[in-house]
Amino acid sequence: MPVSEEYLDYTLDQLGCIGEIVAKKMFGGVGLYHDGLFFGLIASDVLYFKVDDENRSHYEAAGSRSFQPYDGAYSMNYFEVPVDVLEDVDKLRVWASAAVAAAERKASAGKKRKRL
Repeated sequence: MPVSEEYLDYTLDQLGCIGEIVAKKMFGGVGLYHDGLFFGLIASDVLYFKVDDENRSHYEAAGSRSFQPYDGAYSMNYFEVPVDVLEDVDKLRVWASAAVAAAERKASAGKKRKRL
């Protein structure tokens, strides 16, 4: 799951359209955070965004694959961002904002459960 510095730099530059992004190296990949929310990751020079029931259909319609950390293993709620989206800042802003919103919903749901 190595990530090239060139791809990481390009992706972070593109994602600047939503504000400050913090990239943290992890397990050979990179975790992407916005306002403290883990909303995306990069593995093997592929960008993945957080999905939930509200934004999953966009990824499925685009034919995106889910992130699977190991061959044939379970998939996670992160889907591949289409190249045409990554290259178009206007589209990327919409998709990235939706991924941040999905991460926020997930974080909020976790906080509600902890209170019970």
